[in-house]
Amino acid sequence: MFSTSRVISILISVGLVMLSAIPHEVAHGWMANRLGDPTAKNAGRLTLNPAAHIDPFGSVILPLIMGAFGGPIFAYAKPVPYNPMNFDSKTRGRDEALVALAGPVCNLLQALAGAAVCRLAYWGFTSGLNSGALAVNPWYQVAYWTLMVLSTYVYVNLMLMCFNLIPLPPLDGSKVISPLFRSERSRRIYYQVQQYAMPILVVALYLIPYAFNVDPLGWILDSTAGSLYDLFMGA
Repeated sequence: MFSTSRVISILISVGLVMLSAIPHEVAHGWMANRLGDPTAKNAGRLTLNPAAHIDPFGSVILPLIMGAFGGPIFAYAKPVPYNPMNFDSKTRGRDEALVALAGPVCNLLQALAGAAVCRLAYWGFTSGLNSGALAVNPWYQVAYWTLMVLSTYVYVNLMLMCFNLIPLPPLDGSKVISPLFRSERSRRIYYQVQQYAMPILVVALYLIPYAFNVDPLGWILDSTAGSLYDLFMGA
């Protein structure tokens, strides 16, 4: 059985993942529109309204299952559509890379903003505790949960940024490096790998750690998102 605090933590994490993922997707569409492709705008996807982005399985059911099993919470919103053929043919590769990078950059900006607010809140709550004004319930609990939500928000955004920058389809990192494949043969091999992208992600997330007691993805995220989190939060 899960404790009440564990259930609350899972629900907060899932909610913050979606709160962070929606602007990530909007950023893709916004950048594509700036570069001459109105596909996302015409589809009504340049909005922060969750109804336009939430995928019932990927946004709700999947992250709840992953949180319940104690694994990394992964979720996704409906991908924002774009048509690279609307980009200037001379800069199409660059423009596709910029569209792909817009999502992770959005998560980085969210993390920076969250860290700034968290530090400000920590200073305020610490001053209140030292003065005795917040040293009693319910203010102590309010301070605790506020800081927990803000710090989780920072961590979630850094995880989403670093995870999406992994150069494996269908993640954003794959679209950043795809213009580097100049030969037809290399592109063909790369696109073949894309067909097996989701099974590869599942293997990396769960099967390899379970079968071999090693966690390469966890190591990558700890080294990147974890290190950035310590830097941002002054740990």
